[in-house]
Amino acid sequence: MHLLENKTSHRFPIVHLAAVGICGFIITMTLLLLPSEEVSATKAVPLSLTHSPMSQSIDRDAENIRVQINLEANALTQPDASDLTVAEPIDVEPSTTINEPSENWVYYTVNKNDNLTSLFKRAGLTPQDVYKVSTAAKDGQLSRLYPGETLGFLIEDNDLRKLKYELSPLKTIVLSKGDDASYHVNTIERTPETKQHYAEGVINNSLFVDAESAGLSSNMIMQFATLFAWDLDFSQDIRKGDQFRIIYNEQFLDGEKISDGHVVAAQFVNNGETYTAIRYTDSDGQTSYYTPEGHSMRKAFLRMPVDFARISSRFNLSRKHPVLNKIRAHKGVDYAAKTGTPIKASGDGKVIWIGNKGGYGRTVVLQHGSNITTLYAHMSKYNRKLKKGSRVSQGQVIGYVGKSGLATGPHLHYEFRVNGSHKNPMTVKFPQAQPVAKKERVAFDQIAQQMVAQLNTNAGRQLASREQ
Repeated sequence: MHLLENKTSHRFPIVHLAAVGICGFIITMTLLLLPSEEVSATKAVPLSLTHSPMSQSIDRDAENIRVQINLEANALTQPDASDLTVAEPIDVEPSTTINEPSENWVYYTVNKNDNLTSLFKRAGLTPQDVYKVSTAAKDGQLSRLYPGETLGFLIEDNDLRKLKYELSPLKTIVLSKGDDASYHVNTIERTPETKQHYAEGVINNSLFVDAESAGLSSNMIMQFATLFAWDLDFSQDIRKGDQFRIIYNEQFLDGEKISDGHVVAAQFVNNGETYTAIRYTDSDGQTSYYTPEGHSMRKAFLRMPVDFARISSRFNLSRKHPVLNKIRAHKGVDYAAKTGTPIKASGDGKVIWIGNKGGYGRTVVLQHGSNITTLYAHMSKYNRKLKKGSRVSQGQVIGYVGKSGLATGPHLHYEFRVNGSHKNPMTVKFPQAQPVAKKERVAFDQIAQQMVAQLNTNAGRQLASREQ
C-alpha cells in the first residue's frame, strides 16, 4: 500500500511537466506561424496565465524584468547632472500694465512787478489760497520773487494741490496740501558734480580783460583778485607780461555747468615776484587761503576798498587842491570809479561816523581796534543797514561811489590813520592775520605741495602745447 502511494506521488509531477511542455510547444508554433506584425503585437502584450501558480510566478518575473529594463533605459537616456545647463531666468512682462496718473503742472514766469497775489490770480486762484500758502511757507521763502523765476501749480478741480518754487538749481521747495487741508513744506535739495579746471594767461591789457580771454567768468576773476588784494593793487601794480595761473572748481548738474565753485589754488607773477595762494580747510571746518609757507593771505586790511578802480590822485602832503586851487595836503588816495560802484570796508571794525562831513561829503569812518581808523568820502549813498555803532566785516559793502562834497567827479577818497596820524594807504605795512595752526601743519604742507606741483605741471603742459 505504501509502495503504491509512493509511485503515485512520483508520477504526478511528471504529468504536470508534460502538460507545461505541451503548452509551450503550442505557443511556440503559434508565434512562428503568425505574421511579423502580429508577433510584435503579441510581444507587446504581457501574458496572463492566471490559472496556475507557476504562471503567476512567471508573470511576476516578467514584470520585474520589464521594470528593470525601463530603469536601465532611463539611466542610459537621462543626462548627467554635471552636463546640465541651467537656463537664465527670463523677465516676462506682465500681461497688463498699471499707469500711474500723471500730474498736470502749469508754470508761470515771474514778470516785473509781479508778486504772489498776481501770480495766483493769473493761475485762477483766490486771495484765500495766497494766505494759506504764505502762512505755510517758512522764513518768508515766497515773500520775494524775482523776474524770470517760475512757479509751478498743480490744480485739480479748482483746488491747489501743490506749489513748486525753485530757489536755485540745487534747491526747490514744494508745498503739498494734506488731508487736513493745510499745506506742508518739503525741501528738495540736489548735490552737484564738482570738476576741477585749470586756466592761465599773460597780462597784455588788464587782469579782467586777459582773464576773461582765458575763459574765466566775472565771478571767478573777482575771487582771484580778492585773494591777492592784500598784496597787490590790480589797477596800478600789474605790468605787461605778468602771468596768472588758477585751479578752480566748477559745479555741474545733469551734465550742464550751473555755477563756479571756489578757487583751489592760484598764482600771480608780478614783475618777477610770485604770489601763491592755497585753499585749506582745517579740522574744525574753517576755510582760508595761505601761502605755501603757511602764512595767511588775508591781512588785517585790504589794500584797495574799491575793485578795479583807477587811482586818480595819490597820497601827497604838498598837493595843489583841484577845487580850492591852493596847496593843500592830500592825506589819502583817490580812486576814480563810476557812480554807484560798491565801496568795501578795508578791515573789521565799528562805524564811528556816518553822515555829511564838510568837503568830504557823505562819509563813513571806521574804527579798527584801538589805534587805527579808515575814512571813506564823497559817497553817493550809504549802505542803508549801517548806523553809528554798527559792526562791519572786512569786504562788507558800506556805501557807493559818488561825488558829494568838494569833488570834481565820481571817486572814493580813502584815508588810513594810525594813532591819528595819516599814513599812505598804498605803502603802510598791514598787520598779518593768523598763520596755519601748528596742529594743522602736516596736513596743510601735504596739500600745499600737491597744489603747487599741480600748478607747475599744468603750466608745463600749456608751454609744451604752445611750442608744438
